[in-house]
Amino acid sequence: MEVQVLVGYARTSTAEQTAGLADQVAELSRLGCERIFEEHGSGVDNERPKLREAIDFVRPGDVLVVTKPDRIARSAIDLLSTVKSVQAKGCEVRIVSLGIDTTAPTGKLTLTVLAGMAEFERDLMLERQRAGIAAAKAAGKYKGRAPTARAKASDVAELHYQGMGATEIAGRLGIGRASVYRILSTLTGRSPAELDAIQPLRG
Repeated sequence: MEVQVLVGYARTSTAEQTAGLADQVAELSRLGCERIFEEHGSGVDNERPKLREAIDFVRPGDVLVVTKPDRIARSAIDLLSTVKSVQAKGCEVRIVSLGIDTTAPTGKLTLTVLAGMAEFERDLMLERQRAGIAAAKAAGKYKGRAPTARAKASDVAELHYQGMGATEIAGRLGIGRASVYRILSTLTGRSPAELDAIQPLRG
């Protein structure tokens, strides 16, 4: 694939020094990024409008470049979802600190490993949920059947992993979209707006 434009994305939280953002921008410029989207927001704020703008901006053949994976994601699942959203537009991703470049065969191999990590992460989340219920039962604190939506959290996670969007998941499981968004936000660290803007995770 011929690279048309390198597009950079830099982010820092309010808890970090502003200089950190400048350092990212300088590195992205040095790497040849022709357009750089800068984000400065709270570390607990799920909204990342500049990341959405960057993904909307890229065109087939472009490469989205970030200095570190935590600039665009909070988990392996989140990172894989973002990468797949970029690739859905015919573009690729370069993560400098990890040496990941999905335009190259080694980068594609790393992405395959990342997909395995994302599935492992999802399984851990579901296992913790089951362990929590078991511990509550053992302590005599489990009050019986969980609310319908929470009881279907594992199903929501599985359908999301298969590539379904929030509306489709809600219809399939017979629960509200708000409940689906709440579960997926816990899973991916993304806000409802980001979940709508970014393609569902697909294997």
